[in-house]
Amino acid sequence: MKQINLLQIEELTVQELQTYLENEDLTSFDLVKKYLERIATYDKSGPLINSVLEINPEALFIARKLDEERKAGRIRGALHGVPVIIKDNIDTADQMHTSAGSLALQDHYATKDAFIVQKLRNAGAVILGKANMTEWANFMAYNMPNGFSSRGGQVLNPYGPGKLDVSGSSSGSAASVSCNFTMLAVGTETSGSILCPAGNNNIVGIKPTVGLVSRSGIIPISISQDTAGPMARNVKDAAILLETLAGHDPDDSATLSTSLPSSYIDGLGSASLKGKRIGVSYEFCVKKLTGVQKNVFDEALSVLKNEGTEIVYVECISPLENETFDYNVLIYEFKSGINHYLKTVSPALGLKSLSDIIAYNMKFDKDCLKYDQELLVESNNTDGTLTNPDYLNSRLNDLQKTQDQGIDLVMKENQLDALISPNDVWYGIPAKAGYPSVSVPSGFDTDGLPLSIVLTGNAFSEKNLIEMAYVYEQITQHRMPVELK
Repeated sequence: MKQINLLQIEELTVQELQTYLENEDLTSFDLVKKYLERIATYDKSGPLINSVLEINPEALFIARKLDEERKAGRIRGALHGVPVIIKDNIDTADQMHTSAGSLALQDHYATKDAFIVQKLRNAGAVILGKANMTEWANFMAYNMPNGFSSRGGQVLNPYGPGKLDVSGSSSGSAASVSCNFTMLAVGTETSGSILCPAGNNNIVGIKPTVGLVSRSGIIPISISQDTAGPMARNVKDAAILLETLAGHDPDDSATLSTSLPSSYIDGLGSASLKGKRIGVSYEFCVKKLTGVQKNVFDEALSVLKNEGTEIVYVECISPLENETFDYNVLIYEFKSGINHYLKTVSPALGLKSLSDIIAYNMKFDKDCLKYDQELLVESNNTDGTLTNPDYLNSRLNDLQKTQDQGIDLVMKENQLDALISPNDVWYGIPAKAGYPSVSVPSGFDTDGLPLSIVLTGNAFSEKNLIEMAYVYEQITQHRMPVELK
């Protein structure tokens, strides 16, 4: 067997890997070993990125088995032998814990794979490990730093460890992909938690329509807004991962009415931006940007125009642009969701409700409450029945102002194919709508912080967004590999 130089696997794409595996120039077993070597060298020593919370002790055995399947002529698909890291709030029924970064759940072993994890295993992916994350998916304390968890510590941004914001809450998923500690990762988003860390770590993130990807077996915040999604170094790899993640799950009612395309990657090679109409609420988008950040966004708009896209300047995307955001939906839904999830936890842990988690944190406050737990307490003060008028009115208001009077209205009135914004600007609007977005690298600011554009569309418009993001990516090539020392 002719082996490639394993030092050259960084930035390898899924399709390149499949070619190497098919030609016997590389094995999945050797690739996993290489990623473990990089994790040891750069994640747990050297710059101490701290993106990987736990390694799957079975990863090498799984990789070897998949190599044997390949030799026997059984290829499960595009992810056969591909290492994937899973965010720590997603259940894996193996020797790894599922804790959402909380010390209260540090001894929790899931007894059943999350639906999406089972899909990954069936597709031949190697579950390499669990990613560190912002504790409770950044729903614990108002001043919790992005990327910090009591169990895992602080994830660092590889483009400026200790200096640049890694963003959250899928910080470990994003940083591990950017650092080539894995080929792909799965993150979760309630409001910005895939898109923002993808942008800050110079990778691609897809936040799917709520209902495209199952949430069963994932520690929740909000049944209205939660979704898992792919994180990768390029658009095509993210789309390949999305094809596996998407699907109907009998245990998640949101997925049962989903209409899936045959493929998210078919037609990418012939995709074009010519004739597309992309809307932008420009003044709202740029008012929080620095001069360089604004210039990078303007350059992205110019690229789209040069490719034949018509940029349509709209007054606003949603009435919520001009209102104070309320997070009532998250406050009320978290208690209901976490109490239901805790039914799957071993009784030996003594955690039957959110009250028990709060009590555990108070008992071990030195380790658990470095940044307090105001959000947990605030949620626990609700009755957990979702009958409160404040909750119901907020939920209906969110839908009205982000869908009917927001994205749907603006796109219909202006005959738009998508909306565009800089990263970390108005991700909360499609989050409340439950609509899809794709984050793609667009450059860097003066401090070296990666920047991105975010394309957003109507419900289940992922294929269209992926095609536009792919063309933009191929033209600009703003992804710059991390130089770890």
